[in-house]
Amino acid sequence: MVILTAMKRLSFLLSALVFLIFFSPAQEANEFEIPAKSRQCLVGIASGWNSSYVTLTLYERGVGGSWKQKGGSWKGRLGRYGLVWGKGLHPVPSGARTKREGDGRAPAGVFYTGGAWGYAPSIKKSPNLNYVQVTPRDLWYEDVTSPYYNQYHRIEHNPRTTAEKKAQMKQGDYAHSLKLFIAHNAYPNITPGYGSSIFFHIWRNSGGSATAGCTTMAEGNLKNLIGTVEPNKLPVYVLLPRAEYDQYRDAWKLP
Repeated sequence: MVILTAMKRLSFLLSALVFLIFFSPAQEANEFEIPAKSRQCLVGIASGWNSSYVTLTLYERGVGGSWKQKGGSWKGRLGRYGLVWGKGLHPVPSGARTKREGDGRAPAGVFYTGGAWGYAPSIKKSPNLNYVQVTPRDLWYEDVTSPYYNQYHRIEHNPRTTAEKKAQMKQGDYAHSLKLFIAHNAYPNITPGYGSSIFFHIWRNSGGSATAGCTTMAEGNLKNLIGTVEPNKLPVYVLLPRAEYDQYRDAWKLP
Protein backbone atom coordinates (compact mmCIF):
# COMPACT_ATOMS: atom_id res chain seq x y z
CA MET A 1 0.00 0.00 0.00
CA VAL A 2 1.30 3.44 -0.91
CA ILE A 3 1.64 5.80 2.01
CA LEU A 4 2.76 9.37 2.50
CA THR A 5 3.85 10.36 6.01
CA ALA A 6 1.97 13.15 7.72
CA MET A 7 5.07 15.32 7.90
CA LYS A 8 5.77 15.12 4.20
CA ARG A 9 2.12 15.55 3.26
CA LEU A 10 2.01 18.63 5.49
CA SER A 11 5.05 20.17 3.78
CA PHE A 12 3.34 19.80 0.41
CA LEU A 13 0.05 21.15 1.74
CA LEU A 14 1.69 24.26 3.17
CA SER A 15 3.45 25.02 -0.11
CA ALA A 16 0.27 24.36 -2.04
CA LEU A 17 -1.84 26.53 0.26
CA VAL A 18 0.36 29.53 -0.36
CA PHE A 19 0.29 28.68 -4.07
CA LEU A 20 -3.49 28.80 -4.11
CA ILE A 21 -3.63 32.05 -2.17
CA PHE A 22 -1.44 33.93 -4.58
CA PHE A 23 -2.08 32.30 -7.97
CA SER A 24 -5.06 33.23 -10.10
CA PRO A 25 -5.32 31.98 -13.69
CA ALA A 26 -7.29 35.08 -14.60
CA GLN A 27 -4.50 37.45 -13.61
CA GLU A 28 -2.90 39.55 -16.29
CA ALA A 29 0.87 39.12 -16.39
CA ASN A 30 1.55 42.70 -15.30
CA GLU A 31 -0.81 42.44 -12.29
CA PHE A 32 1.29 39.81 -10.51
CA GLU A 33 4.05 40.43 -8.00
CA ILE A 34 6.21 38.23 -5.79
CA PRO A 35 4.44 37.57 -2.47
CA ALA A 36 5.36 40.25 0.05
CA LYS A 37 6.23 37.62 2.66
CA SER A 38 8.86 36.01 0.41
CA ARG A 39 12.24 37.21 1.62
CA GLN A 40 14.52 34.94 -0.41
CA CYS A 41 14.64 34.87 -4.18
CA LEU A 42 16.89 32.84 -6.45
CA VAL A 43 16.96 34.44 -9.89
CA GLY A 44 17.86 32.40 -12.95
CA ILE A 45 18.44 34.28 -16.20
CA ALA A 46 18.79 32.57 -19.58
CA SER A 47 19.78 34.37 -22.76
CA GLY A 48 16.60 33.24 -24.52
CA TRP A 49 13.82 30.65 -24.62
CA ASN A 50 15.98 28.09 -26.42
CA SER A 51 19.05 28.38 -24.19
CA SER A 52 20.04 25.54 -21.87
CA TYR A 53 22.40 27.77 -19.88
CA VAL A 54 21.44 29.90 -16.89
CA THR A 55 23.10 32.37 -14.54
CA LEU A 56 21.88 32.06 -10.96
CA THR A 57 21.94 34.74 -8.25
CA LEU A 58 20.49 34.64 -4.74
CA TYR A 59 18.82 37.70 -3.19
CA GLU A 60 17.30 38.46 0.20
CA ARG A 61 14.73 41.12 0.99
CA GLY A 62 15.28 43.35 3.99
CA VAL A 63 12.85 45.06 6.34
CA GLY A 64 12.53 48.00 3.94
CA GLY A 65 11.47 45.73 1.10
CA SER A 66 14.57 46.13 -1.06
CA TRP A 67 16.40 43.13 -2.49
CA LYS A 68 20.11 42.65 -1.79
CA GLN A 69 22.37 40.19 -3.54
CA LYS A 70 23.86 37.45 -1.35
CA GLY A 71 27.28 36.43 -2.64
CA GLY A 72 28.28 36.00 -6.24
CA SER A 73 26.45 34.52 -9.21
CA TRP A 74 27.07 31.03 -10.53
CA LYS A 75 26.35 29.00 -13.65
CA GLY A 76 23.77 26.27 -14.19
CA ARG A 77 22.15 24.18 -16.90
CA LEU A 78 18.52 23.92 -18.00
CA GLY A 79 16.43 21.73 -20.29
CA ARG A 80 18.11 20.57 -23.48
CA TYR A 81 15.57 22.55 -25.50
CA GLY A 82 15.60 25.59 -23.23
CA LEU A 83 12.63 27.01 -21.30
CA VAL A 84 8.86 27.28 -21.56
CA TRP A 85 6.25 28.80 -19.26
CA GLY A 86 5.60 26.57 -16.24
CA LYS A 87 2.79 26.32 -13.70
CA GLY A 88 3.73 28.20 -10.56
CA LEU A 89 2.85 31.40 -8.72
CA HIS A 90 2.88 33.59 -11.83
CA PRO A 91 0.12 34.09 -14.40
CA VAL A 92 0.96 32.74 -17.83
CA PRO A 93 0.69 35.29 -20.65
CA SER A 94 -2.34 34.72 -22.85
CA GLY A 95 -1.64 32.30 -25.70
CA ALA A 96 1.83 31.40 -24.45
CA ARG A 97 3.24 27.92 -24.87
CA THR A 98 3.39 25.96 -21.59
CA LYS A 99 5.35 23.07 -20.10
CA ARG A 100 4.44 19.50 -21.05
CA GLU A 101 5.75 16.17 -19.78
CA GLY A 102 8.81 15.05 -21.69
CA ASP A 103 9.28 18.25 -23.72
CA GLY A 104 12.88 18.69 -22.57
CA ARG A 105 12.29 22.26 -21.39
CA ALA A 106 12.70 23.83 -17.96
CA PRO A 107 9.59 25.54 -16.56
CA ALA A 108 9.92 29.33 -16.55
CA GLY A 109 8.16 31.65 -14.12
CA VAL A 110 8.05 32.04 -10.34
CA PHE A 111 7.97 28.99 -8.08
CA TYR A 112 8.25 28.18 -4.41
CA THR A 113 11.15 25.93 -3.46
CA GLY A 114 11.56 23.59 -0.54
CA GLY A 115 12.08 20.03 0.53
CA ALA A 116 15.41 18.32 -0.10
CA TRP A 117 16.21 14.71 -0.98
CA GLY A 118 19.56 12.96 -1.07
CA TYR A 119 21.61 9.87 -0.35
CA ALA A 120 23.43 11.09 2.75
CA PRO A 121 21.97 10.38 6.21
CA SER A 122 22.05 14.12 6.94
CA ILE A 123 23.05 17.36 5.24
CA LYS A 124 23.90 20.93 6.20
CA LYS A 125 20.62 22.83 6.04
CA SER A 126 18.19 25.04 7.88
CA PRO A 127 16.51 23.18 10.77
CA ASN A 128 13.19 24.10 9.13
CA LEU A 129 13.99 22.56 5.74
CA ASN A 130 12.57 19.05 5.40
CA TYR A 131 15.19 16.53 4.25
CA VAL A 132 14.55 12.93 3.17
CA GLN A 133 17.28 10.34 2.78
CA VAL A 134 16.35 8.45 -0.38
CA THR A 135 15.84 4.70 -0.07
CA PRO A 136 14.64 2.09 -2.60
CA ARG A 137 11.15 2.63 -1.17
CA ASP A 138 10.97 6.31 -2.13
CA LEU A 139 8.90 6.99 -5.23
CA TRP A 140 8.17 10.03 -7.41
CA TYR A 141 5.48 9.43 -10.01
CA GLU A 142 6.05 10.79 -13.52
CA ASP A 143 3.39 8.65 -15.22
CA VAL A 144 0.68 11.06 -16.40
CA THR A 145 -1.97 8.35 -15.98
CA SER A 146 -1.14 7.77 -12.31
CA PRO A 147 -3.36 9.26 -9.58
CA TYR A 148 -0.09 10.10 -7.82
CA TYR A 149 1.37 12.05 -10.76
CA ASN A 150 4.11 14.46 -9.67
CA GLN A 151 3.86 13.36 -6.05
CA TYR A 152 6.36 11.84 -3.65
CA HIS A 153 5.46 8.66 -1.79
CA ARG A 154 7.30 6.27 0.50
CA ILE A 155 5.96 2.73 0.42
CA GLU A 156 6.20 0.05 3.12
CA HIS A 157 7.98 -2.49 0.93
CA ASN A 158 10.51 -2.59 -1.89
CA PRO A 159 8.89 -1.78 -5.25
CA ARG A 160 6.92 -4.75 -6.60
CA THR A 161 4.62 -3.55 -9.33
CA THR A 162 5.69 -2.10 -12.66
CA ALA A 163 4.29 1.29 -11.62
CA GLU A 164 6.24 1.27 -8.36
CA LYS A 165 9.48 0.26 -10.05
CA LYS A 166 9.04 2.93 -12.71
CA ALA A 167 8.42 5.59 -10.06
CA GLN A 168 11.39 4.64 -7.88
CA MET A 169 13.59 7.66 -7.21
CA LYS A 170 17.02 7.36 -8.80
CA GLN A 171 19.48 5.15 -6.93
CA GLY A 172 23.27 5.40 -7.14
CA ASP A 173 23.20 8.40 -9.48
CA TYR A 174 25.66 11.12 -8.48
CA ALA A 175 23.66 13.83 -10.25
CA HIS A 176 20.63 12.97 -8.10
CA SER A 177 22.52 12.38 -4.85
CA LEU A 178 21.26 15.75 -3.61
CA LYS A 179 18.34 17.81 -4.85
CA LEU A 180 15.92 20.55 -3.89
CA PHE A 181 12.30 20.61 -5.03
CA ILE A 182 10.98 23.29 -7.40
CA ALA A 183 7.20 23.59 -6.96
CA HIS A 184 6.17 23.44 -10.61
CA ASN A 185 2.72 21.91 -11.19
CA ALA A 186 2.71 21.06 -7.49
CA TYR A 187 0.27 19.21 -5.22
CA PRO A 188 -2.66 19.65 -4.81
CA ASN A 189 -3.16 21.76 -7.94
CA ILE A 190 -1.57 19.25 -10.30
CA THR A 191 -2.53 19.03 -13.98
CA PRO A 192 -1.65 15.65 -15.54
CA GLY A 193 0.84 16.03 -18.35
CA TYR A 194 2.04 19.51 -17.38
CA GLY A 195 5.44 18.30 -16.18
CA SER A 196 6.75 16.50 -13.13
CA SER A 197 9.78 15.87 -10.94
CA ILE A 198 11.40 19.30 -11.34
CA PHE A 199 14.37 19.87 -9.04
CA PHE A 200 17.63 21.66 -8.51
CA HIS A 201 20.27 18.93 -8.59
CA ILE A 202 23.93 18.32 -9.42
CA TRP A 203 24.88 18.80 -13.04
CA ARG A 204 26.30 16.08 -15.26
CA ASN A 205 29.71 16.13 -16.93
CA SER A 206 30.75 19.24 -14.98
CA GLY A 207 28.04 21.24 -16.71
CA GLY A 208 28.62 19.72 -20.12
CA SER A 209 25.15 18.20 -20.29
CA ALA A 210 21.75 19.87 -20.37
CA THR A 211 18.75 18.43 -18.51
CA ALA A 212 15.27 17.06 -19.16
CA GLY A 213 13.78 20.11 -17.41
CA CYS A 214 15.52 20.53 -14.07
CA THR A 215 18.01 23.24 -13.11
CA THR A 216 21.45 21.80 -12.38
CA MET A 217 24.67 23.22 -10.99
CA ALA A 218 27.99 22.23 -9.45
CA GLU A 219 27.72 20.21 -6.23
CA GLY A 220 29.32 22.94 -4.14
CA ASN A 221 26.87 25.55 -5.38
CA LEU A 222 23.91 23.26 -4.69
CA LYS A 223 25.13 22.56 -1.16
CA ASN A 224 25.52 26.29 -0.55
CA LEU A 225 22.02 26.93 -1.88
CA ILE A 226 20.43 24.23 0.27
CA GLY A 227 22.39 25.47 3.27
CA THR A 228 21.01 28.97 2.72
CA VAL A 229 17.37 28.27 1.86
CA GLU A 230 15.15 29.15 4.82
CA PRO A 231 11.54 27.95 4.55
CA ASN A 232 10.37 30.63 7.01
CA LYS A 233 11.44 33.19 4.39
CA LEU A 234 9.18 31.59 1.74
CA PRO A 235 11.95 31.29 -0.88
CA VAL A 236 11.01 31.57 -4.54
CA TYR A 237 12.79 30.67 -7.74
CA VAL A 238 12.43 33.09 -10.65
CA LEU A 239 13.51 31.58 -13.96
CA LEU A 240 13.11 33.70 -17.09
CA PRO A 241 14.85 34.62 -20.33
CA ARG A 242 16.61 37.98 -20.10
CA ALA A 243 14.03 39.85 -22.20
CA GLU A 244 11.09 38.62 -20.09
CA TYR A 245 12.93 39.33 -16.86
CA ASP A 246 13.50 42.92 -17.95
CA GLN A 247 9.88 43.16 -19.11
CA TYR A 248 8.33 42.00 -15.82
CA ARG A 249 10.97 43.14 -13.34
CA ASP A 250 9.22 46.27 -12.08
CA ALA A 251 5.66 44.96 -12.16
CA TRP A 252 6.53 41.69 -10.43
CA LYS A 253 8.88 43.44 -7.97
CA LEU A 254 11.78 41.22 -8.95
CA PRO A 255 15.31 41.82 -7.61
